[in-house]
Amino acid sequence: MSNFNYTNDADTVEMMSEQRDHIYDHVVSMFRVHMANDDIDSAMALADEFYEWMDPDQLDNEPTFFVSEHDIRRLYAELTAED
Repeated sequence: MSNFNYTNDADTVEMMSEQRDHIYDHVVSMFRVHMANDDIDSAMALADEFYEWMDPDQLDNEPTFFVSEHDIRRLYAELTAED
């Protein structure tokens, strides 16, 4: 699948950037909580899933793919509609 819909819409880009920042902050916070509680397995599970985001050298280079639930539902309805 290579027909991605890239956007330069400032509002959408800003919304996605803010959402990604919130996810990053939460992941790092929970990683620290798990480490402080000596819950190494949970901390490593987060680190494994979000490695690229947690690595400062890769953080800004990791692509973020966003899909609108509304768009998926609309596309599903179009594809499954009977003529």
